[in-house]
Amino acid sequence: MLIGVVVVSVVLHPDVAVAIEVCGRLGAGRLAVAPEPDNAEYGAVVSVTGETRFRAGKLTPTKAGLFVTVWRRASDGSTEPLSAEDGSQSLVIAVREGDNFGLFVLPKSALVERGIVAIGGVGGKRGFRVYPPWSATENPQAKRSQKWQCRFFLDLGDWDVDLQRARRLFDAT
Repeated sequence: MLIGVVVVSVVLHPDVAVAIEVCGRLGAGRLAVAPEPDNAEYGAVVSVTGETRFRAGKLTPTKAGLFVTVWRRASDGSTEPLSAEDGSQSLVIAVREGDNFGLFVLPKSALVERGIVAIGGVGGKRGFRVYPPWSATENPQAKRSQKWQCRFFLDLGDWDVDLQRARRLFDAT
């Protein structure tokens, strides 16, 4: 049973539902979310305030880490990266591999610094790979990504939420 979650006509990806529940446990109260249909395959929802976007990372067969999409549909039907100017303050990515489970709570500042979101319509990515602490990779670029990403990681593998760390991560957004 989820506590402190309001769903606005959407079926949540189970891992995204846990991420939303963690937000509720931090005193955010009841968090209403709306679906982002273009990224439904990744469990995409956004808080109705627009401040927090949620995704579920997907395992891929040939590479370490998990892949996540971060695009939206433009008015002309094309795809474009999320924008730093859209009001979102954080991107929360739920990741699971076997018994390992956790959340990346990425603040807008990190998304801007790493070129993940567009600034003034320039740059940004439509998707990227995340590397939880348990991902073993020998690729130097993947190791660099893992290093910065893990600063924003909340381990939920034993279902015992470190509320102090969670609060620090969510408060930084």
